[in-house]
Amino acid sequence: MSDIETMKASNTFALKSRRVIIGNTVRAAIVVVKNGEISELLDFSETPDTRIEVEDIGDKVLAPGLVDTHVHINEPGRTEWEGFNTATQSAAAGGITTVVDMPLNCTPVTTTAEALQQKLDSLQGKLWIDCGFWGGLVPDSIGHLEALIQAGVLGVKSFTIHSGIDDFPQVDEGHIRAAIPILAKYNVPYLIHAELDKEGKEPPDIGKCYQSFLRSRPRSWENDAVELIITLAREAKANGVDGKFHIVHLSSAEAIPAIRRAREQGILLTAESCPHYLTLFAEAIADGKTVFKCCPPIREDENRHALWQGLADGIVEFIVSDHSPCTPQLKHIASGDLEHAWGGISSLQFGLSIIWSEASQRGYSLPQIFDWMATRPAIFAGLGDYKGKIAPGYDADLLIFDDSAEYVIDAEMIKYRHKITPYEGRRVSGVVERTYVRGIPVYAEGMLLGTPVGHSLLAKNQIKSVA
Repeated sequence: MSDIETMKASNTFALKSRRVIIGNTVRAAIVVVKNGEISELLDFSETPDTRIEVEDIGDKVLAPGLVDTHVHINEPGRTEWEGFNTATQSAAAGGITTVVDMPLNCTPVTTTAEALQQKLDSLQGKLWIDCGFWGGLVPDSIGHLEALIQAGVLGVKSFTIHSGIDDFPQVDEGHIRAAIPILAKYNVPYLIHAELDKEGKEPPDIGKCYQSFLRSRPRSWENDAVELIITLAREAKANGVDGKFHIVHLSSAEAIPAIRRAREQGILLTAESCPHYLTLFAEAIADGKTVFKCCPPIREDENRHALWQGLADGIVEFIVSDHSPCTPQLKHIASGDLEHAWGGISSLQFGLSIIWSEASQRGYSLPQIFDWMATRPAIFAGLGDYKGKIAPGYDADLLIFDDSAEYVIDAEMIKYRHKITPYEGRRVSGVVERTYVRGIPVYAEGMLLGTPVGHSLLAKNQIKSVA
């Protein structure tokens, strides 16, 4: 029996490294795992219980598993786009040990407790890693919102613009205003896809031209939507309701000052961004390259640098993938038709390498990367008491990472359903060598191991106590 098979059988072992990510430090340590949890952290020179097998991984980085709170898995209903089996395999290969699934583009959309149950039924035996769920709020689902929260979603998402599918329509001010006290009652976040088309003009002809697509969804759409959310949050606060608001996939850096001011005023507002907004830029995207299309769009290089500054300042709190796949046919790759191509980036497997390659050149440390990609998203999703850190009592969600190794992203290494990505051919730094979920090795040296071991993570949502 191999060392990995022995670990999988016992789920009690120790890993020893000269570089363990513990909080905001990198230090030599021994991480002891018992029954799927981190039981203790020992000094590098200590000797664990003699009954525990210790593997010395040398100078390889031992880090907490990533937590990706923005993934479109699309099952049930649109499993030809993606599914729980392929998505979670890909996540494991990328060092992600927990994902939170979005309420679209599955069918039915996850706007009721019954739809959530259909999703839970569809994923049985398919999860390679742990998975939580966001619910959805659309205009006709306000009456279902409380039951949906009680069923175990970690929070709720809405769009202030057409979502791309007709069964998940956008909300307006009235819908948001009605939802805020319900969400605040249970102390769960309200996630907003923040784009707002105030003028409502006929969409321009885009064809294959990326710059035309970029102009069709200007920064002002994001800025205006963020301002709307802040106004409604401020109004609710004045009425004694402190809701939690979150801007998903922030693209426009011009919205950062408004978010900063709102937070200074006591508004509970957070924001995330994504690898594609932080590493790609509009000036380098050729016409007809539909794999780069997403909404909001990838913007100019100067905007990208400003997003990094927002991360450094803590206004943009964390980084998630917004993995939003579809079939190659819907992406119109052959024709280059940007106007009609599905808007979404496929990249789930490569986020850590993509971000580390860019961030290391900017002088950011490994602890900072794992704070942005593991600790903070876990806290945001309400999982921060047992996910996202290497600490006693936490799930033994771990990855072994060679931060100095390089590779070229190739379509054949992709483990999600459709082997397309805008990063194909890009040389990146940092290789995930092994991934553990609750102490069980699920991925090593390019291969998935054994059978799916992931759990569904349902919130025990209770009414927030009021002092």
